[in-house]
Amino acid sequence: MVFLYSIVLTLGFIILLPRFIFDAVTKGKYAAGFGQRLGFLPAFDSRGRKVVWLHCVSVGEANAALPLAKKIKQEFPQLSLVVSTTTKTGQKVAHGSYADIADLVFYFPFDWRFTVRRALRHINPSVVLLTETELWFNFIRESYKHDARVCIVNGRLSERSFVGYGWIKRFMKRMLSYLDLALMQTNADATRLMSLGARGSKVKVAGNLKFDHDSADESSPLTDEFRERFGITPEAPLIIAASTHSPEEKWLLEASAKAWKSSSENPPRFMIVPRHPERFDEVGTLIKDTAFSYVRRSDAPSERDKTAEIILLDSIGELRAAYPLAEIVFVGGSLIPHGGQSVFEPAAAGKAIVTGPHTMNFDAAVKEFLAQNALVQIDASGEGAISPLAAEFSRLLANADERQQLGQNARAVMLNNRGAVARTMEYLKSYF
Repeated sequence: MVFLYSIVLTLGFIILLPRFIFDAVTKGKYAAGFGQRLGFLPAFDSRGRKVVWLHCVSVGEANAALPLAKKIKQEFPQLSLVVSTTTKTGQKVAHGSYADIADLVFYFPFDWRFTVRRALRHINPSVVLLTETELWFNFIRESYKHDARVCIVNGRLSERSFVGYGWIKRFMKRMLSYLDLALMQTNADATRLMSLGARGSKVKVAGNLKFDHDSADESSPLTDEFRERFGITPEAPLIIAASTHSPEEKWLLEASAKAWKSSSENPPRFMIVPRHPERFDEVGTLIKDTAFSYVRRSDAPSERDKTAEIILLDSIGELRAAYPLAEIVFVGGSLIPHGGQSVFEPAAAGKAIVTGPHTMNFDAAVKEFLAQNALVQIDASGEGAISPLAAEFSRLLANADERQQLGQNARAVMLNNRGAVARTMEYLKSYF
């Protein structure tokens, strides 16, 4: 089975290679850090210290794991912390957010034995922390053989992933046997992992690290810069469409037009933040073809910035700084069967949150927010969501008290569910 896994991985890489090359040339994807993905990592000297390797897939995982990383360095300053990500956007965020606590930030290697072994020899970790559902067989097995303690932190296993892994249950059981510890977000996540073969004594429930997001971090000089440059005021309330996917922007623009026309007083402004940077130009063209006036964050500042009806935030790692300026936040990836993006950051900022029906990536959290009247979820998706979204935007814009209450409830949910970092540290201390 191990040999078959490697063959399938290699065949998949070969089949997709033309697409990788096309995206690398046209969009700059995948080319970044290619040598590192082959295990050729930047110079690193642990100076004899024990090394903790923290792996985060992309932006969301890097942000979620940051409080844990800070806690590790605070309580165990003698450790060397290194951080890997899979995506280019994750790299940029990690280089910024982890600059003061990580000794090295690099790309995660392809999951071939020779690339993984090369990276492990270079880093020589004592502890490997894998965030959420990063289950790479060769990496986990080779880390185990390298005498590193292998732990999942902030573990999540959706029902859809569980069903998929169920087809290779024997293989999964073998892979999970190499884990020393799996700290899962919820009881349901823990149950699913054990059903796939993880030993019960190794599986614990520690909660979701994203609830420990510090809302104090939301106010920043960048927030003030956005407020001044774009002239954000209560007289023109801002709606942020966060982490959107194709074709959500098209539907959101149509919903925005309806909401704008129905607002006789104080018509809103909209900030659109696509999830993937390679789509910035595509979304810019889409907005340009509408009747809205618009500006881009990446353009040189101009007087148009203060009056533009649409602001395209075509930057990486700046969305959190924009949340304090919003009256309403729509969380993307939820109008299509993607599974939704994170609601935690706008909740920590105390904002009224709206999502579509597809939120299975954060199922437990969304259910908690809904139970506490801390989120509005429309029950329509695709083009059918245009009118319900417009109606919800218009209703909330006309009701400041409800917006405020939704935001207060969202912040309360965040505060009431804090503690995952402390619980995670208690389980990990013996490894450090």
